[in-house]
Amino acid sequence: MIVAAQTTLAQRGVQGFTTKHVADDAGTSVPAIYELFGDKAGLVRELFFVGFRQLAAALATVAVTPDARADLAALVRSYRAFARAHPGLTKVMFTEPFADFQPTPSDIAAADTSRRVLLRVVRRCVASGAINADPVDAAHVALATVQGLALQEAAGWLGRSRASCDRRWELAIAQLVGSTR
Repeated sequence: MIVAAQTTLAQRGVQGFTTKHVADDAGTSVPAIYELFGDKAGLVRELFFVGFRQLAAALATVAVTPDARADLAALVRSYRAFARAHPGLTKVMFTEPFADFQPTPSDIAAADTSRRVLLRVVRRCVASGAINADPVDAAHVALATVQGLALQEAAGWLGRSRASCDRRWELAIAQLVGSTR
């Protein structure tokens, strides 16, 4: 059912994401969705968690090297690749596009893996002198930058060509990892 929901979201977008469409794509009924998830909000909540699990898995593939700056750049690039591959999930995870689902503080805490991974790498950058800032503050800024760029790119606002988007991502990466004492 979740695979069908992801497919529906990817193919129809947020506006076309209905329990009827998910049921049709899953070859089941709307009552079956309600039986499994309670309501549409429950289905979207599960997509929210699936998105964060998939993002965590993508970030976990980034190798840890002795170069904290390079690791942070690689992490940002991995985040971008995830967002490009899963724009619908990225919206569910970071923009609350459905009125029927507002993540609770416990939902957000449970989905915090990507923030912790980023914070670990930012702490290494601070410890090495590559970034001169409080690590928690720097991690928040890095995450906001990455999320903002990902959402802008998905909406078509970051640039008209892949080259302009790539250039802007690389500029952001350079700014994030290039701040020295």
